[in-house]
Amino acid sequence: MTLTPSRPDQHSFENPQQADELTSEQEGRSVSRRGFLERFSIASMTAAIGAEIVFADKMPAGLIPAALAQGAEPIQVPGKEGMTFLNDRPVLAEAPAHLLDDAVTPGEHLFIRNNGVAPVPEALNPEKWTLEIAGESCEKPTTFTLKELKEKFEHHTLQMVLECAGNGRSEFNPPAHGTQWTTGAVGCPKWTGVRLRDVLKHCGIKPDAVYIGYYGADLHLSGDPKKTSISRGVPIKKALEDESMIVFAMNGEDIPWQNGHPLRLMFGGWPASTCGKWLKKIVIRDREHDGEKMTGDAYRMPRYPVAPGSKVPDEDMVIIESMPVKSLVTFPKSGLSHPLADVLTVRGHAWAGENEVTEVHVSLDFGATWQKTELAKPVNRFAWQHWATQVRFPKKGYYEVWARATDDQGRSQPMILPGWNPKGYLNNTCHRIAIQAV
Repeated sequence: MTLTPSRPDQHSFENPQQADELTSEQEGRSVSRRGFLERFSIASMTAAIGAEIVFADKMPAGLIPAALAQGAEPIQVPGKEGMTFLNDRPVLAEAPAHLLDDAVTPGEHLFIRNNGVAPVPEALNPEKWTLEIAGESCEKPTTFTLKELKEKFEHHTLQMVLECAGNGRSEFNPPAHGTQWTTGAVGCPKWTGVRLRDVLKHCGIKPDAVYIGYYGADLHLSGDPKKTSISRGVPIKKALEDESMIVFAMNGEDIPWQNGHPLRLMFGGWPASTCGKWLKKIVIRDREHDGEKMTGDAYRMPRYPVAPGSKVPDEDMVIIESMPVKSLVTFPKSGLSHPLADVLTVRGHAWAGENEVTEVHVSLDFGATWQKTELAKPVNRFAWQHWATQVRFPKKGYYEVWARATDDQGRSQPMILPGWNPKGYLNNTCHRIAIQAV
């Protein structure tokens, strides 16, 4: 039997706020775990799930069981079968966690996050594609054909994590404005291209260089060709790293159309918004790049912790750089029914922006106790790391498997609540899946 989302009349909840309101009977969020179980009976939760919630006494107050939080069947996107379609203008799609089980993310399972309208495939002819290098801090502005880029500069292949800064935004409460990603706006393919540093140095970098910015061929949602959908960038120090690349292939093939074919940027460990797609121009700047979505509160976090729902002045927001420590359970698929007598293999990936993951633990009792997993080293800097372990369930009933990673700076994922921010960025709370032992 497979666990499925319950109907509204079976006490399913649309979001954590609704769960809190129901379980605390409008009396605020200071309800104890005992109070939660008294006010919204464990019998009702059990009826909705269809199994005993083992370790229910350890379940945090207001938590929506993973089995009830599962979404509907995904809508199909051509070339991205099995992905969950979130929007059509711009196109947005993510992969359910179980489709990210591969060590190297295949193209059909790499998320789509567009800010504008993707160029039509007919306009993406590699034979005619050019890349301009310019800007006030560029000594020799140059335009390369794609063929020239491939011939002039050494090729490199690296596996690197690509993740949207808003991945996990759906779990913020109060809700944050923007695409309500769950966990699937991430992937780790192999990228082949040339070092950005080699290209920039060939064109000459003036001593006053501070930043680089990019421009792509995507069209603004308004259709106005004078407007730019997105133009972000990185400090010159990041641009000159060994792993910062202009890439033209993914997993040994052309980059998928919606993921930036024929040319895009890749900056390991930083948000995907820095990795411009359908790349047409790079500018070397003598100041912090001020392109579209570089100013205001776009891709920025408060420089200090804030209370949920706070309004943060623009001057107190800082640009997101390295992504936080994070992990994902990719096997088994959430909702599995598993024989009680058998051990269950659990596995997934972990990553930590510009840092390395040192440990991953799993919990079967809502975080009361933790079990260490076997963790592999990354194949190269900025690649995710694979972890695996085996678990046994003490008796029949409903369980959740939680995963929690720790990086080389000693920072671990928060168990339930992400650090709130106005735009809902950088949610790195523990991923959890539902299992029924039978």
